[in-house]
Amino acid sequence: MDAIQELKMLAGVSSNRPNWQAYNPEQPDNISYTGTEKAELQRDHKIKPGTDAWFKLWFSRPYLTGEKPI
Repeated sequence: MDAIQELKMLAGVSSNRPNWQAYNPEQPDNISYTGTEKAELQRDHKIKPGTDAWFKLWFSRPYLTGEKPI
């Protein structure tokens, strides 16, 4: 594979995608679970947008740092 074809594949514009990247309409993706959980925590704890607690809730990475968002 030449460099141009490799760059196209890595950028996702190539038709020669590996099987693990193939589109599967039978498997719907729902990325809103995490957002819904965080919105419920925000509502339950009365956290206002823009405060330090809000930034900690939405932008903490507990799986990387072990920090608790609440």
